[in-house]
Amino acid sequence: MKLDSKTLWNEAGKTGLVFGLFSSVCLGLREASALTGSNFLVQAAAIILWAVEFFGCILLMKKYMLDLRDKYDDVTMVDTYRYGRRIGLLSGLILASVDAVLIMNIPQETVTSVMNELSSSVSAQLGSGYEAAVDQVVDRLPLYTFIFQWLYCFLYGSLLSAIMSRYIFMQNYFQDGGDNGDGNGIDNQ
Repeated sequence: MKLDSKTLWNEAGKTGLVFGLFSSVCLGLREASALTGSNFLVQAAAIILWAVEFFGCILLMKKYMLDLRDKYDDVTMVDTYRYGRRIGLLSGLILASVDAVLIMNIPQETVTSVMNELSSSVSAQLGSGYEAAVDQVVDRLPLYTFIFQWLYCFLYGSLLSAIMSRYIFMQNYFQDGGDNGDGNGIDNQ
């Protein structure tokens, strides 16, 4: 089969859904660990789940890029790079939405208690204008979280796809004996 732009978006959409759900499950598990109340368990779960998510995304990206290369004819390095960027963009949309919803559902009492602690410890040093600025940030926290989470996922996906797209074709080059189509491969020397 031939890979065109529409097909690439469809493949990236399906794969982005997998990545977004995988990252959202990791986020949900981190939030669930916070309900235990154990500070050690919360931090240990956060570190472990971050590592699972980080390295899991690397392995998933490799798998899906190899699948794309093997499924379609004449897939180039540029195609796999675009595929990975689109995965980052679409999966980031899912993860950023889930993260923003979680922040919007934080109980108001929790937000108030955190703000009171923050204000009492810092307001003497920064003055009264600080509290108004913090209130504005807290009101827009879901929006800021959404934007920065989406941007982070897109940049991570772009960087990862730039590395992986070269890796999978380098791997293919050495498996084929280095033949680049001109008959001067390693096996022909």
